[in-house]
Amino acid sequence: MKLQTKKSLRFSVTIAVITFVLAAIFSVVSESLLSNVIWVIGLLIVLLIVCIGVLFDMLGIAATAASEKPFHAMAAEKVHGAKESVKIIRNADKFASFCNDVIGDISGVVSGTASATVVLQIATMFEQGEGSTLQIVLSALLTSLVAALTVGGKAVGKYAAINASTSLIFFAGKVVAFMEQRLKIKLFPNENNTRKNK
Repeated sequence: MKLQTKKSLRFSVTIAVITFVLAAIFSVVSESLLSNVIWVIGLLIVLLIVCIGVLFDMLGIAATAASEKPFHAMAAEKVHGAKESVKIIRNADKFASFCNDVIGDISGVVSGTASATVVLQIATMFEQGEGSTLQIVLSALLTSLVAALTVGGKAVGKYAAINASTSLIFFAGKVVAFMEQRLKIKLFPNENNTRKNK
């Protein structure tokens, strides 16, 4: 088996495991929060989850659209986050896969589950059980709203990611720098130098 194929399979398995763990964490945390708050706060939590999905989708696209060049001069001057920004761009495929596929898809699934919980809370408040007309109508409305906000947000996010990729990746680079330097979490242990400078 070719080395590149082995690396690809290893990365796919790693992403699958990370997705499983993060999905479980997201689900448990969101369900725990939603079970202890009123429906208005629950709705805000759903919107927050949607925003997280949109933000990470933007970062994933920005990584594939950004150029290394603006960061080389900053890295030479030891600007905080510049070196990490270059690492993100050189690992754009993996970074985008994590942001778009892992966090983005998990946010979509969790927001759907969370919105169902909120609908049930509202229906129960009006003494209408599961399967009632009110519950069905609210479910359709909230599901449509979440879908519209997700798709619309990602559409706007794609435009912003392409046109402001340098700023977004610099922001992500600062976050990565903080995680690696302060929290000692290595996100890019083996730097991939296969991507050419644009």
